[in-house]
Amino acid sequence: MAVRKDQYRWKSERRDAADRNNPATLMARAASNYACQECGAASNRWMGRCESCGAWNSLVEETTSAGPPKGLGRGSGHRIKLVSLAGTTDEAAHVPTGISEFDRVCGGGLVPGSALLIGGDPGIGKSTLLLQATAALASNGVTCAYVTGEEAIAQVRLRANRLGLLDAPLYLAAATSVRDIVATLDIVDSPQVVVIDSIQTMFVDSLDSAPGTVAQVRSSAQELIRIAKNRGLTVILVGHVTKDGQIAGPRVLEHMVDTVLYFEGERGHQFRILRTVKNRFGPTDEIGVFDMTDHGLREVPNPSALFLGDRDASISGTSVFAGIEGTRPLLVEIQALTAPTALGTARRAVIGWDAGRLAMVLAVLETRCGLSLAGQDVFLNIAGGLKIREPAADLAVAAALISSITNVSVPMRTAVFGEIGLSGEIRPVGQSDIRIKEASKLGFHRVIAPKGNAAASPETSLTEIARLEDLLALLADRGNSRITSVS
Repeated sequence: MAVRKDQYRWKSERRDAADRNNPATLMARAASNYACQECGAASNRWMGRCESCGAWNSLVEETTSAGPPKGLGRGSGHRIKLVSLAGTTDEAAHVPTGISEFDRVCGGGLVPGSALLIGGDPGIGKSTLLLQATAALASNGVTCAYVTGEEAIAQVRLRANRLGLLDAPLYLAAATSVRDIVATLDIVDSPQVVVIDSIQTMFVDSLDSAPGTVAQVRSSAQELIRIAKNRGLTVILVGHVTKDGQIAGPRVLEHMVDTVLYFEGERGHQFRILRTVKNRFGPTDEIGVFDMTDHGLREVPNPSALFLGDRDASISGTSVFAGIEGTRPLLVEIQALTAPTALGTARRAVIGWDAGRLAMVLAVLETRCGLSLAGQDVFLNIAGGLKIREPAADLAVAAALISSITNVSVPMRTAVFGEIGLSGEIRPVGQSDIRIKEASKLGFHRVIAPKGNAAASPETSLTEIARLEDLLALLADRGNSRITSVS
């Protein structure tokens, strides 16, 4: 019996070896791979966890057509035309939509022959914003088409009726086949602006994978961008986001388009922030502020006054940060709260700011200023649901923390900005004059800024500090030296 098992095992091993050396078997194996649906990384075998991004159960098998094994082969290509760098080229003309906040983040409007990608959480208002933008364009004589793959035409009409846009000459279509959409757009009188809502619902019938996979999203976007470049159209793609807030699908999708926009906002706030991450025709990191109402999104031309509208300056633990978002100055309120903890490890909760920078500011306050925060729970919040990314908010965060610890409020009508170094020094930041001018316009009479970073204005007094201990001394004078007892 043992001899038969050995013979069977020997024959099986020979057969497996023959299959491994068979060219037909090698070609069949090379014709399929596994692609991660989170990051787009490819693997020749299935694994439970992606080695690139660490996502679980995200590898899906995709069939690829076998290419020639020796590159391009014997065929000859067509020569391309080389031009001089010193030549003249007409600048891309922006077409304003009529919504100034949307035009701001796009660099002045939509550019013919460009592709835009907009992402955001479900229900944040992406479809509402694009429906309002295309309806405004259509009312100004621009031919626009809204292609939806997630809703029926009746549902889009219901939303348009709620927004009061039924009279706009906007074309609607419900389709998911990229071949049909390209055939509709590849004509002489094609629409000038096309919205695809969303790219994850589109599919190319030449691929066997399901809609929403990496191959389908990449191929669908490539075909739509190609028709946009050939016909001079403006294609706006709506993209889903993952739980981490990134646009779902391959990362190459953001490299293929000309502009990448993120629609941000908290469910508990009515404010919505449209942020530019990439723009080939304008500045990056620009923001547009909207207010979500029952009748759609309303523009906020002066977001600083809106974010500071309900502020009570007499309460401790708050400060006003004079920030810059793209090219726009913005004043926001920073709220901090410290409380004794009964746990072994104190909590650090942050909303709207980087938790790593908060840990750094707390460490500098303890080491350089002598404030004891080890037994204190620290909560930090950026009022209005705004997310701040620039390090110039360090000094305003420190002012709010010191105010909360000592129960001494920051002086009224005072704006703060500056970057904190690990040694406690206050480093200069960019565009200080614009920050001070915005604070002066909103009635702030005093600005605390890094030393030698900006010039004072006639309406606003400038208090320059070089180290974090100087800020501590300023608040100590206001609180009758109560800070010195906290150590």
